[in-house]
Amino acid sequence: MESIKHSQITRLGLILVMLLLVNILLSVALPVGPVVVSTSNETAVAKSAALLNTSGGSITTLKLNATSQNQRWKAYVGNITGILTLDDANNHTIFDWTLSNVMGEIYATRSPASLQWTNMNCSNLTHISNEEIAINHTSNPDDNITITFNSQIHNSFFVGTRQIPSNNCYSIHTYINDTNQISSFEEVILYDGTNSTDGQIVYTSLLEQDKIGFDGSSYDFQMIVPEKGLSTWAGSTAYYFYVELT
Repeated sequence: MESIKHSQITRLGLILVMLLLVNILLSVALPVGPVVVSTSNETAVAKSAALLNTSGGSITTLKLNATSQNQRWKAYVGNITGILTLDDANNHTIFDWTLSNVMGEIYATRSPASLQWTNMNCSNLTHISNEEIAINHTSNPDDNITITFNSQIHNSFFVGTRQIPSNNCYSIHTYINDTNQISSFEEVILYDGTNSTDGQIVYTSLLEQDKIGFDGSSYDFQMIVPEKGLSTWAGSTAYYFYVELT
């Protein structure tokens, strides 16, 4: 009888341990949807016409150089505040910590569906090519996604518990003080491993802490994402944002 009771207690203990492990696995921190406050939305003003006046009967050879706003891309910059918290399923908090040094990543995707964070990895050229087809970036070889994210220079980081090794993903570094650079404001392209042909690409910027950005102001992140590449206006592309704080 004592042996049977001992066996039952042992099985009960194993079940409790297994349930505890399941709870631990389910509570692993993943990127979350942030509260977003948009403070500005601006674009460059088109330059006025260049004046040219030559005499009648002459032939003038010109070399023209123009800078035009790229309608096939758009940018997001900003700052992030946040807390780390211990909440239950009903968002009741037992304790939380305000972050003075915000680190982690910000993610942007066209997909409204839940992303498979545990499958997240670097996008390969096939994934990027499918993204170009989906948003009509195939006829602009000078500024499509492939030519824009054409390097593989970035630090290692984690998506949840999944580590992304350094220099594995296609990446860019957005500008600082109006100048190209390769030390800060890293952005990479990830893929969540689903079979969907639309929206599985995830544009990911590694968070900084009050870094001088493209215009001399301090930001925690800078990122660019593609807009539809159609010549005619077809409505803007919505992106879904997630933030992971570490």
